[in-house]
Amino acid sequence: MHLSDLIFGILGGLGLFLFGMSLMSDGIKAVAGSRLKVLLTALTRHRMVAVLLGALVTMLVQSSSATTVMTVGFVNAGLLTLKQALYVVLGANVGTTVTAWLVSTIGIGGLRITAYALPVVGVGFFMNIVARNPRHKHVGMILLGFGLLFIGVSYMQATFEPIKDSPVIQRFLIQIAQYPLLAVLAGTVLTILLQSSSASIMVIQVLAFQGAFGTDWPVVMNLVIPFILGDNIGTTITAQLAALRSSRMAKRAAMGHTIFNVIGVVYILPIVWVGSFGTLIAWITPWELTQQTIMADMAAANTLIKLVNTALFIPLIGVLEAIVHRILPVNPMEVDEKPVALEEHLLDTPDIAFSQVTRELHRMVKIARKAVTKAIAGLIEDDLAKLAAVRDREQQTDEFQYEITSYLSKLARRSLSRELSAEIPVLLHIVNDLERVGDLAVNIAEIAERKIGQNLVFSDEALDEAHQMQTSLKRMFFQVRTALKTGDKALARESLNVENQLNIMQVALRKNHVRRMSDNHCSPEAGLIFIDLIDNVEKIGDHLTNIAQSVIGGLQWEHHESKPMESDHAPHEAE
Repeated sequence: MHLSDLIFGILGGLGLFLFGMSLMSDGIKAVAGSRLKVLLTALTRHRMVAVLLGALVTMLVQSSSATTVMTVGFVNAGLLTLKQALYVVLGANVGTTVTAWLVSTIGIGGLRITAYALPVVGVGFFMNIVARNPRHKHVGMILLGFGLLFIGVSYMQATFEPIKDSPVIQRFLIQIAQYPLLAVLAGTVLTILLQSSSASIMVIQVLAFQGAFGTDWPVVMNLVIPFILGDNIGTTITAQLAALRSSRMAKRAAMGHTIFNVIGVVYILPIVWVGSFGTLIAWITPWELTQQTIMADMAAANTLIKLVNTALFIPLIGVLEAIVHRILPVNPMEVDEKPVALEEHLLDTPDIAFSQVTRELHRMVKIARKAVTKAIAGLIEDDLAKLAAVRDREQQTDEFQYEITSYLSKLARRSLSRELSAEIPVLLHIVNDLERVGDLAVNIAEIAERKIGQNLVFSDEALDEAHQMQTSLKRMFFQVRTALKTGDKALARESLNVENQLNIMQVALRKNHVRRMSDNHCSPEAGLIFIDLIDNVEKIGDHLTNIAQSVIGGLQWEHHESKPMESDHAPHEAE
């Protein structure tokens, strides 16, 4: 066989396998995607339920990476705790072994399954094209993907068949396999490149089936297991990539996945090293180890490794969680991440519950202030790290809005005095104002990123004016926050004076800006950035004014009238 035939056969077969897996996974997720999410988000506190659900979802979508990425997303959204997520990951590792068993049926059943795959492809294609019902179309996609998966494996099998007659290639693979650490590394790299643990295991299965590691099958089993162990490490990279731009808690879930698999490799590798693991597989499987069963034995080894690792870590999940927290410790920002004082049992004592809501609103003002401060500082200093922190703070304001609004809704269903009932809409208004402040901080961060991306520079005069706006906002935030905490109406009225100064400043700074552009001291592009900054700062002042007026009105709706404002919705929110 020519080298070009080998390369084309490998690429074509692998492409069909991955494409088939993708179609099958997409079809299953389309048919039952919402149900899968419900399964994952409806986890109980029982650890075995989480493990079983992780395994079930992975069996359905045929991808542990898909399950772990989904889990990382749920952790990022606050729908799962770190411990729940780690249990799901344990289950996902077990669920992903199904694909290796499917591939092994080709070795057991010869080419008969591949022959059956052709009509399955035809039926699936026909259903996907002709069916009018979306559900039937997706079922057709599942069948089409299932058939293509097996056809891809058969192409790989045919491509690798000449390897059994090539002593050079055999010696090369056997030499790698004789150094378990090198084989683990090779399996890791292969999985990272293919972005699919199922695909990388399939490649090793087919190579072994075609005699690439020799024909002494008990020896072959010991040679190929380190590749499988490397696959277990490589499959964690996808979740790590998914967590790069996620919350710190999501990064912990991905890190837990990696640590769990790496530890599993560390304690299993010595057993493989002395040759005992292959013997164990031969002992537990009810068939004789031959060329026809080698792929099934590899699937059994993969399953055993993951079952043992999962069983070991289920009672030790707290230790794994502690290791993850040691690597990614809780930083000061996370302390403010969620409301902590909204206790359910306090709902029956409304006066105390309302004081707790006020306490959390006070914290929410603090978070919104940090978001705005970092956004303006990031714009002035061209500091991308500060701008990245703005989005974290904005996510926290969203979390506070949800938690406080839910708590107030529960309070509204209790028997309340007339005065407390009148406070609820005002408090909801304050929550929404603070959430909007967080959105406006993101607006400023986005225009700052545009400024940095276009290498725009503010004049010294513009920088001084930006500092003035920042100083005024800091003072107003302090006054509003303190007034909200203490009920100091005089301080709330002082904040209104600051907001009036911001309005006057907005007009004056616009005029100064036009003058600078006329004198060629400022480029038009930088000028637009500066105008956007002024407008967003003024809108933040308006929302803080609403909160100050709420305090002045004693948190009573009939005394509170918010300042009418223009729409300040961020561009990204309209998408």
